Amino acid sequence: MPVWLQALGWGTLAGGALVLGSAIAWRWTVPAKLLSTVMAFGAGVLISALAFELVQEAVEGGGLLPTVFGFLAGALIFVGSNILLSRAGARHRKRSGAMQPTEKDAPGSGTAIAVGALIDGVPESVVLGVGLVASGTVSPAMLAAVFISNVPEGLSSTAGMKQAGRSPGYVFGVWTGIAVLCGLASLAGYALLQNAPAGVIAFITAIAAGGILAMVADTMIPEAFQEHHNLTGLTAAVGFLVSFTIHEMGG
Repeated sequence: MPVWLQALGWGTLAGGALVLGSAIAWRWTVPAKLLSTVMAFGAGVLISALAFELVQEAVEGGGLLPTVFGFLAGALIFVGSNILLSRAGARHRKRSGAMQPTEKDAPGSGTAIAVGALIDGVPESVVLGVGLVASGTVSPAMLAAVFISNVPEGLSSTAGMKQAGRSPGYVFGVWTGIAVLCGLASLAGYALLQNAPAGVIAFITAIAAGGILAMVADTMIPEAFQEHHNLTGLTAAVGFLVSFTIHEMGG
């Protein structure tokens, strides 16, 4: 199978976990404590992946300075985008309770939530494609981390959308569209960086890592802490260890 097609396929598969989580939340009422638990686990998984799969490899491949500047740029881009989206009604897009606004309460919030979900998902998919540039094969640990973390994201956000009165067409349209765009983002990460210098690849990888960490802190950890605060740290630690174990076994 051509590598570019692999990039498209793996990115779409990882994004498809959002649709899976969404379908579960739409079909069944998932207890708030369980949602918080899986969100904490997903946060730990992503933190481990960005530390060992992204930042470490960026430093080893392109040096410290491109990694540092890229990481800071990624965090700034996400935080700046998140501030703008929050003002438009997407601040609580990953929250499962009654915190998401309805379109009546905040006109335009539906679009903002969709854009916010896209911004959350694209950096994770880009790095899958970028990883194919260096090794010619997808990283099992990174793929597992993105997939595992996307399921609770889809679960929690859809639970909030459902409670806010969003239609099934809107909900599944958003997540299906994002899954497709995640595949295209992975393809773009591979296609655009095939012949790029190591420093550029490190910079782009670090941008994704910085954006992912900012996303985890701004959107996933608050949801994880809301209902499950006594065991949030332990659950996140377990998620971290699972991702780290996959990384070590794959290496």
